[in-house]
Amino acid sequence: MATMPALKCPSRWLTALLATTSCLLPGARATVYKLGTKAEIKESAATLAYDLMLYYKGNQSGEIPGILPGPPTEHKGDYYWWEGGAMMGTYVDYWFLTGDESYNKVVTEGMIHQVGPDEDYMPPNHTASLGNDDQGFWGMSAMLAAENKFPNPPEDQPQWLALAQAVFHTQAAPERHDNTCNGGLRWQVPPTNAGYNYKNTIANGCFFDLGARLAAYTFNQSYADWADKTFQWLWDVGYIDHKDWRVYDGGHVEHNCTDINKAQFSYNAALLLHGSAFMYNYTNGSEIWKTRVDKLWEGMHRDFFEDDIAYEIPCEGRKGACTADMLSFKGYVHRWLSVVTKVAPHTRDKILPVLRTSTEAAVKQCTGGDTGRRCGFYWREGVYVDPAVDKTSGAGEQMNVLAAVSSLLIDDAPPPANNITGLSKPNYNAGSRSRGLSEPLAPITNGDRAGAAILTILILGSAIGSWAWMSFGD
Repeated sequence: MATMPALKCPSRWLTALLATTSCLLPGARATVYKLGTKAEIKESAATLAYDLMLYYKGNQSGEIPGILPGPPTEHKGDYYWWEGGAMMGTYVDYWFLTGDESYNKVVTEGMIHQVGPDEDYMPPNHTASLGNDDQGFWGMSAMLAAENKFPNPPEDQPQWLALAQAVFHTQAAPERHDNTCNGGLRWQVPPTNAGYNYKNTIANGCFFDLGARLAAYTFNQSYADWADKTFQWLWDVGYIDHKDWRVYDGGHVEHNCTDINKAQFSYNAALLLHGSAFMYNYTNGSEIWKTRVDKLWEGMHRDFFEDDIAYEIPCEGRKGACTADMLSFKGYVHRWLSVVTKVAPHTRDKILPVLRTSTEAAVKQCTGGDTGRRCGFYWREGVYVDPAVDKTSGAGEQMNVLAAVSSLLIDDAPPPANNITGLSKPNYNAGSRSRGLSEPLAPITNGDRAGAAILTILILGSAIGSWAWMSFGD
């Protein structure tokens, strides 16, 4: 782990002269985070990454790698298992965008420790309470590691792409799907879990997103077919509003999913937009996926960015209303939207200015704690809200700002890797060891490989193309 000393406050006789520094009381403090240059962005991200790691105990003796422990006393509720996977993904992106390797060993250890005996992110400690979305978040972090060419695990350990495939394959198995509501994944996996009778957007969104990204990485049409089918189901069941493109939460199977819970969560909409951008890329800019990308962005911008600043609709307007998981959504939104600009380049000039404004607001309120740089949740207010007032200062809030700041470097990053440009190799039998897979997907054919090779050569050799894996920087 990196060893960064805490910032020190000046002696008291200087306090009057330093009324704008980070060592004064909240409300009088100025942020320590600067975003003016790329060097300043990297330095700010490094400090945020260090402070986020202080919440993690998995690299300490006697603790469990990969998961966040019980939260600080001022936080609300436990950190869920999936949020550890999301944090690992945040550090994969941090390394990718900044080049800082300080946490790579910790991340690899955490992600491998949680794979479970069947190497499909169904560890026994969490299987009894497993949600499809929980497993999906770990699978998406493994997929990200493959796309970002994060250093491979040791050869005797499961590899990143194979882990992502294992998660997808177990979720594609017949026992995870039924005819209620005409298809779709249930929220929970074990029938005894509360929520098993609920089919929601996030469970199906994770499955859709993984399918889209696996199609783009492997060039295997089977994954794309699943992704297309899953998005169409979300549309047909009404979880995506046909007029305004609002994304709703879910419905119950006993009501044929017609009792739609119209709560809107930013990560639902952002995840569907992210997966749609990959499908747009995979289909060489098809009009249907372009429409989906553009309409989902319009809806997200309208609903989740007040004054171009990230805002969580269901809870942010009421102090104390946000749950522990909601407090981490803004970071995923920034990470996923930044990648959208790489795989659907026509969105770049629309999305990046919004992310910049949102990030500038985010860092302004990171003035809390003894260091004067702790982050809260309410970005639009521009001031750190005392945890005694709202209990919103913890790993999720810190992760949000780290993700937002790191994502400002997306223009300089290469596009997501694929089967030819990447380091991680596919395994079409991944997931077959668990009880969740009846039949593996068909392996990629020689024709697929040849077509992929030709496509990649054309793309890499052209400075004009506007679809597959192009990156439009300044």
